[in-house]
Amino acid sequence: MRQIPVDTSAAMVMVAQPPAVKIKDRRTGEIATDPETGSQMMTVDVLFASYGEAEVLSVVVPAPGISGELVMGTPVALTGLVARPWENEFNGQKRHGISFRAVAVTSLTAKAG
Repeated sequence: MRQIPVDTSAAMVMVAQPPAVKIKDRRTGEIATDPETGSQMMTVDVLFASYGEAEVLSVVVPAPGISGELVMGTPVALTGLVARPWENEFNGQKRHGISFRAVAVTSLTAKAG
């Protein structure tokens, strides 16, 4: 599958929704896992603002890649962010879009000591 690296250097990124377990199959409740490591996958919605535009992206990340307290509004860094175009057909209806995956989502808020 084609992966397109996403440059985050000029972007402001903050948590829009805290991490949640990624469900692979809604009918069975099966949780998504990383095929390489077996780690549970999480979804973090982030506000991605760059060049005067902003949108909310759902980013999938392995659970061990989540660090710091990720509550709404927390500024974060996205390590290894890639975009993956996808397409499928269900009941004769074609759908397509872009999914986002990162190696890590890290809080940029220093803990008060």
